[in-house]
Amino acid sequence: MGIFDTQKAGFSSGASWILPAALAATLLSTGAWAQALAPEMATPDVELPSIPSINQYANPKAPANNPLATEAELVLSAKLAENGENIGRGLVWRVFAPDADTDGKLPLLATAKGGTTSFNLAPGSYLVHVAFGRAGATKRITMTRAKRNETMILDAGGVKLNAVLSGGARIPQDQLRFSIYEDHEDASGERALIIPDVKPESVVRLNAGTYQIVSNYGTANAVIRADIRVEAGKITEANVEHRAAQLTMKLVREAGGEALADTAWSVLTTSGDIVRESVGAFASIVLAEGEYVIIAKNKDKIYQRDFKVVAGRNQDVELLATNGASAASTANQPASGDDPLD
Repeated sequence: MGIFDTQKAGFSSGASWILPAALAATLLSTGAWAQALAPEMATPDVELPSIPSINQYANPKAPANNPLATEAELVLSAKLAENGENIGRGLVWRVFAPDADTDGKLPLLATAKGGTTSFNLAPGSYLVHVAFGRAGATKRITMTRAKRNETMILDAGGVKLNAVLSGGARIPQDQLRFSIYEDHEDASGERALIIPDVKPESVVRLNAGTYQIVSNYGTANAVIRADIRVEAGKITEANVEHRAAQLTMKLVREAGGEALADTAWSVLTTSGDIVRESVGAFASIVLAEGEYVIIAKNKDKIYQRDFKVVAGRNQDVELLATNGASAASTANQPASGDDPLD
């Protein structure tokens, strides 16, 4: 670059010189021109480091890089019942040290998911816990230098929940929810909640025993409680029956007329307890079988009537806005009618 820069400076200063054409041709043809521009430079001797082949890099499975790999193997499997088959998937395994740390918790040493699994453990005592859904079991295991196989018996089963209306009519599944409670009450008379918001037809894994289930149809007072028994190695199907119906209420100026907007609704029991309050042209609610008082308030006028809910009979209820007096007309619908809006 220095040679070319010098030449450019020479031209810009006005200096002129001409290389004979014959000499230029000779230099270019013989390579002397290139030698003049770039004098020979000796290549230095560089000692390159030895690069290991790819199989020489650290292998995470190699004993040298996995100290526990040289320890004895603990192979773990689990069954729902003593005479059942090994569970192939859905298990969560945890291995704890047997002594609590300064925080009062057992140190978690290893985990695994799936079915049958194994851990390499140094000689000593451990607590092994396996969970399958809400079912679980814990066992103390002492390891030596020998391989050990251990099968955990969960003593667990499953429960599948659903509900119907009186007469067997189907309830829309998005209007059903279940909760599972312990079967015994505590000192305050309450039952401990185990699993909330269980969807119908879903299988819940539980340890064998008795539980109380609570079924909610809609969000008002259609609630059923029942006790169920879960047996080890079996799926228990529980269907409860709701004695309830869905009401869709509207305030109209004439029978079959358009619903009046901005209407405040209250549904009370005959003893005066409020069951549900809402605002809108339509009020849809699922109510348990029984007698109620329906109150509609629009602007400064109040309309009300007594109403009886018959199990399994969904109804449209119209309140007539006539001189502030109470009036109503009903139209029966099949029990499997449209979903409630509440």
